[in-house]
Amino acid sequence: MIARSQQVLETADWRAQLRDAYREPRRLLAHLGIEASALELPAHNDFPFRVTRAFASRMRHGDAADPLLRQVLPLAAEGLEVAGYSADPLQETTHFADGGLIRKYTGRALLIATGACAIHCRYCFRREFPYGESLGHGALERALAILADDASLSEVILSGGDPLVLDDAALGSLFARLAALPHLTRLRIHTRLPVVLPARVTPRLLDLLATSRLRVVLVVHVNHANEIDDEVRAALAALRRVGVTLLNQAVLLRGVNDDVAAQVALSEAVFNAGALPYYVHALDPVRGTAHFAVADARAHELERAMRALLPGYLVPRFVREVPGASSKLPLTEATSL
Repeated sequence: MIARSQQVLETADWRAQLRDAYREPRRLLAHLGIEASALELPAHNDFPFRVTRAFASRMRHGDAADPLLRQVLPLAAEGLEVAGYSADPLQETTHFADGGLIRKYTGRALLIATGACAIHCRYCFRREFPYGESLGHGALERALAILADDASLSEVILSGGDPLVLDDAALGSLFARLAALPHLTRLRIHTRLPVVLPARVTPRLLDLLATSRLRVVLVVHVNHANEIDDEVRAALAALRRVGVTLLNQAVLLRGVNDDVAAQVALSEAVFNAGALPYYVHALDPVRGTAHFAVADARAHELERAMRALLPGYLVPRFVREVPGASSKLPLTEATSL
């Protein structure tokens, strides 16, 4: 009874933290002691603002250039029309199957589990994704039917939004139904929640991951070493203890991590927290994000410098997603296309 009561309290805690997120930029700026009038904030933005207090607690007080704040703060630059930037630069809607499935690569399928996130990153490549069209009534049943009929699949990737926004009951049901498909061997989960809301890593979630027939790979998303604090380290350690393989993917962002020191510190920090540096993505050219772009030449410099400073297992692959390609492409190869 005590254990169940503790679990209820912990579940309520992460949900309460999710509800208590900052929803208005000026409130976050006031908390950080930053004058909103000194920044070029947009009068209106169709992509809503949302930041958990756990993530905000790691931002530097009074620093408008803080790399964590920069990732989430809407700026007037988002409203600029820039050639080459569009609503769907990866052409995901052309690979869209019924029920929220995206089929791009051999042997695996990506399932949009939810359109909700705990934090709204301003560089998000799905900031204009048509979630309402893909996640309507009966979508999950249709997706599971498609997955069941395709024995060529060995891996399902849960994405969104962020799949860990779903509660433990919903995730438990989904995990069980995926595990019942005999041709699946791996479940990959792309999530930011263990970083931006570490309380989400509940005992029940850990039990679900530990007991699944499927080999679980959890890909977190950390862009800067300052995102990792003791709570994040504890959450990732708990995931590792139940056998989850942890990887990190980052996005190369101007003013956030586009220098050698920041990238080296990021690799060291995520590895020390239990995750292997996996990818650094070139920015996907989605409308409203051009102010985050880093030139390919600079990305090549960073990768070369990291190889000189770090052991190979701490150097992530610098990649770009190119519509129609059979996989993510090394940035050097993608640049030559």
